[in-house]
Amino acid sequence: MEPVYILGGGRTDFKRNLKKEGKTIRHLITEAGKKALDNAKTDPAEIQAAAVGNFNAGQFTKQLHLGAFIPEIDPKLHGLPTMHTEAACASGALSVLLGAQWIMGGFHDAVLVVGAEQQKTMSSLDGSDVLGAAADYHIEKPEYGDFMFPKLFGRIAQIYIEKYGASEKDLAWVAYKNYAHARLNPPPPLKVSDCSQITDGAASLVLVSGKYLDRIGRDKSTLPRLLGFGHTTDYLALEKKDAPIFSTARKAAEKAFTMAKLKARDIQGAEVHDCFSITEIVAYEILGLAEKGKGAELARSGATALPQVRGEHISGKIGWEIPVNTGGGLIGDGHPVGATGVRQVFEAYQQLTGQANARQIEGVKRFLTFNMGGSLTTSVAMIWGRD
Repeated sequence: MEPVYILGGGRTDFKRNLKKEGKTIRHLITEAGKKALDNAKTDPAEIQAAAVGNFNAGQFTKQLHLGAFIPEIDPKLHGLPTMHTEAACASGALSVLLGAQWIMGGFHDAVLVVGAEQQKTMSSLDGSDVLGAAADYHIEKPEYGDFMFPKLFGRIAQIYIEKYGASEKDLAWVAYKNYAHARLNPPPPLKVSDCSQITDGAASLVLVSGKYLDRIGRDKSTLPRLLGFGHTTDYLALEKKDAPIFSTARKAAEKAFTMAKLKARDIQGAEVHDCFSITEIVAYEILGLAEKGKGAELARSGATALPQVRGEHISGKIGWEIPVNTGGGLIGDGHPVGATGVRQVFEAYQQLTGQANARQIEGVKRFLTFNMGGSLTTSVAMIWGRD
C-alpha cells in the first residue's frame, strides 16, 4: 500500500458561537480548509479529492450536501470528487480514514479532509434530542428520555463502578487532567464538568502519498505517517454491547497495533475520545493502555498527564508514562462532533512535528488516536509515527 503522510493541518477556535457571528457551517468548512492548505504550503490545484466529516448538519443547521462547500475554499478545488462521512462522533475519523484509503489504494496523491459541526443553533434540550440520533433512538429514547447521552454514559459508568469498584472521585481525575492540559492551549478551557460541551468548530488535514512527497522534494522523515488503523462497528443499542469490556471496540485497536507492528507500550502519546470522563477510562482498557478494571487506577496515578500539570493533585505510583489528551480532549477543548476525529489527528500532527508548544510531549515518535461514535458503537483507532 502507498504510505500516507500528513503534510499540514488547521482548526478553528472551538470557543466561538457561529450563530452569534452570523456564520454557518459553510464558513467553518471554508475557514478550516484554508488553514490546512496554508499550513501545508500546498497549491490547491494539487488536491485531487476531499472528504468532509459531519454528524448531523441536516438537523442542526438545515444544511447537507457539505462536499459542495469544498470549492468555496478555493476555486481551484472546483470539480473535485468529494464525499461526506457520518458515524456520529466518529464521523471525523472516518473522513481521515477515507482520505487515507484513497491514497493507500493509489487513487489519489493529495487529499483534503475537513471535519465540521455547528451545534449552537438551538436549545440544549432540542440539541440533545438531535444528538440522540447517534443512539438507537426509537428503542433507547423511551427508556432514557431527554438528554440521552449523559444517561447512556452514566449507565456505562454505573456498570464499570459495580464491576471494578471504581469511584466517582476516580472519574474526576480525568476531568482534572484534561482541563489542566487545556489550559496549556492558547484558548482557555470551557466550564468545568465531567461532560464535553456543545461546541461549534472545524479541523482539517492535507494527506499525501509518499510518491507525492518525492515529487515535491519533501523529506518524509519530518512528517507523520499512518502506521496502522482499525475500524469496527458494534450493535447500536447499549444493552446489546458487552459493557464495560466493549470487545468490538477492542478489535479496532488490535487491528491498528497489528498493522503497525507495535504494542501499547510503544506509544508515547494519545488522543482518545472523552465525551464523558468514564469514556476515557474505558478507552484506556480498550486500547491496552491499562488492564481490564485498571483504567481508573491509570488515570489516578498521573501516568496519562503531562509532567507539567501533575502537581500535588495527582497521587499514585507512576511507572510507564503516556500523556493522553494533551490538547484537553473533548472535555477541555470542546466537542464539535464531526470535527473531533480530525482534531485528534491534527493534535497528533502537531505533537509529532514538535509544534505543540507548552503541551509538547518530549521525544514523541509514536502517537495513537481513538475516536468513537454512539455508545462505543463505531470505533476508529489510528497510529501515527515519524520514520
